[in-house]
Amino acid sequence: MSNANFITQITTLADCVGQTPLVQLQRLPEQEHIANGATVLAKLEGNNPAGSVKDRPAFNMIYQAEQRGDIKPGDMLIEATSGNTGIALAMVAAMRGYPITLLMPTNSTQERKDAMIAYGATLIEVDEGMEAARDLALQMQADSKGVVLDQFNNPDNSQAHYLTTGPELWAQTEGKITHFISSMGTTGTITGVSRYLKEQNPDVKIIGLQPDEEASIAGIRRWPAAYMPGIFDADLIDEVMDIDQRIAEVYMRKLAKTEGIFAGVSSGAAAWAATQVAKANPNAVIAFIVCDRGDRYLSTGLYNVDDSNTDNSSAEVN
Repeated sequence: MSNANFITQITTLADCVGQTPLVQLQRLPEQEHIANGATVLAKLEGNNPAGSVKDRPAFNMIYQAEQRGDIKPGDMLIEATSGNTGIALAMVAAMRGYPITLLMPTNSTQERKDAMIAYGATLIEVDEGMEAARDLALQMQADSKGVVLDQFNNPDNSQAHYLTTGPELWAQTEGKITHFISSMGTTGTITGVSRYLKEQNPDVKIIGLQPDEEASIAGIRRWPAAYMPGIFDADLIDEVMDIDQRIAEVYMRKLAKTEGIFAGVSSGAAAWAATQVAKANPNAVIAFIVCDRGDRYLSTGLYNVDDSNTDNSSAEVN
């Protein structure tokens, strides 16, 4: 290979964000799902450079802030995060020359904390949870300690999915998608994708997932009213499903053991929801988001559970 030909194939890390695979599930849906003609598709966001769907908004929030002149290389960035957004922001900050301070709940997994530090971020752990982390980030900004990107209220978050994830899903399904399913944390993914898909076909059904009252699932939230993300638009969501934590964990393990898709608990929740929607909608084309990779949850021990005798009857939709 000549040097000239080699150089034309070089890209930047920024160019690797997005364009993730959309794969059809082969064995997880029971035979009745396949028999009714429904197709279940998984969008593998763990294929992004920092390993999650949050690479998209992380890059877009920093890039758009640069374009507006709100930040410049060398400025301190601040963000409250439960994990994936922090890892993605730390990667983009390193890529584009920003120091960054991340605030996260103490109970987040060690893998997530280590990944942020590996990218050079300063990490502050907060005992009181995500809401307290958000409050502290805003207080630091008020004290002139840096600029908060504010994933929860920043329209650049959902715009990233309007510009990339939505168009990718439409193109990858050749416009045949009938249902889109996503766990809801900041709600950036679901609102951005919904806005795009409904512009193409208003009949596409958008289904959001939140933990039920007893569940605690990393990456998705049941927000108190005072902390509901400002970018959330209820008019873009056709249905919200409450997720049982046990079922989400069972389906997380099923994804790995029956499909070879190694992902986190929120992805298990989405996989369960997709199979339920498939049962109720013959010939549907259903896509769901696999938010991240499972390697950042290994320390939880959740993958070591034996589900061979598990009764999954509670997973069925009545």
